[in-house]
Amino acid sequence: MQHEPSRFLLREGRPAVTPGAGSRPHNFVETLPTEMSVRIFSELDAESLCSASRTCRLWHHIIEQSEQLWRRQCLLVRAVCWREVDGDRRDGLSWKVTLVRNYSRSCLKSDWLRGRFSRLRSADELSGRTMTPLDAETWGEILQAELDR
Repeated sequence: MQHEPSRFLLREGRPAVTPGAGSRPHNFVETLPTEMSVRIFSELDAESLCSASRTCRLWHHIIEQSEQLWRRQCLLVRAVCWREVDGDRRDGLSWKVTLVRNYSRSCLKSDWLRGRFSRLRSADELSGRTMTPLDAETWGEILQAELDR
């Protein structure tokens, strides 16, 4: 049985795999318009989006090139780290770079604000936890949340 290798073509400004004669496409991205693929990918959270971008070249290209996907994720991070996100955007950074720079910070800040670290007895209890620098205003918010508890 001979298998005709897939060919790479440019379709709508992105690489697309066209299956050989008689074969079916391997995934939805090969058959849907880019806009529909982006719509589907927009249902993923930031971690899942990054994992999906490692699935294949085509998925990577669509996800990497979609400012819409990164903007949506970045706006979720902005709800927690608005000063940092707004500053990065003012500095001209892309939505993706802004997300990457602030994602860990937003997770850490959320944990602090929710009181996850309220009952620490020593710094050793933070061992193994990834920490990231927080600005003075953020520490002020965290201290105020602790006082309010």
